[in-house]
Amino acid sequence: MFRNQILSTLRHGLGYCTKYPLTVALRLVQGFCVAHLFNEYVGGFRLVQGPSMMPTFSPNPEMRGDLVVAVSPRDPRALVCKRIIGLPGDVVCVDPTGEYAPSTEHVYVPKGHLWLMGDNASWSRDSRTYGPVPMALIRGIIVARVSRRPHV
Repeated sequence: MFRNQILSTLRHGLGYCTKYPLTVALRLVQGFCVAHLFNEYVGGFRLVQGPSMMPTFSPNPEMRGDLVVAVSPRDPRALVCKRIIGLPGDVVCVDPTGEYAPSTEHVYVPKGHLWLMGDNASWSRDSRTYGPVPMALIRGIIVARVSRRPHV
């Protein structure tokens, strides 16, 4: 019975598509336009992969600073998820871990730039390797975390 209802609905939908193809095409174009505008100006979903932000995605209330999504300065086709460490005019420690530079080395963050760093410093390529990031590369601020339910 349920199968018959599904088939009937599909036949009706296909009949509508063949009877009014321009209306269906217009609705599809409108839907894609709305989705594009929402994704570009309001917000969207992004898949974050890799170990560079690992501590953030496990509960850790001691982390401070906003999380942002930015275009990678190394690969303009890629997006990166990093934490803002320094704002324009700040003096920040280049590498608090001492892996890339002595922990006593500091840098001035120029106007229109941010200093970004991954929470998992040993696995992160961030401002320690490519320097201050222009604000124009920032695509958005992360405001929520959605994750899959762990497998049981």
